[in-house]
Amino acid sequence: QVQLVESGGGLVQAGGSLRLSCAASGRTFSRYNMGWFRQAPGKKREFVAGIRWSNGMTYYADSVKGRFTISRDNSEITVYLQMNSLKAEDTAVYYCAANANYWSDLTRDDEYDWWGQGTQVTVSS
Repeated sequence: QVQLVESGGGLVQAGGSLRLSCAASGRTFSRYNMGWFRQAPGKKREFVAGIRWSNGMTYYADSVKGRFTISRDNSEITVYLQMNSLKAEDTAVYYCAANANYWSDLTRDDEYDWWGQGTQVTVSS
């Protein structure tokens, strides 16, 4: 069983930055693929970024490419999402997720086995 706890959300002005953290339990964290998703009010949950455990390859939604960076620290069992140049449309609840499937499509939320409780990010324009 894996438990994920997000932190770092808050209120920021457009153009500002936030760094989200996701602390994970589990001794085999280094073998979990990790992802960030978000859900805005009235919208479906959408993929934001993912990182594969096997080779460190990263994936991003087109809407955040060049602005967001996903990274992981296996020694601290934490995955991060650095968000720069934030826009009002980035406002959402952000969730981190994990799976242990080597071949999973990290952009699909149904590929993930464990989810955090979410952290609110609000960007004022």
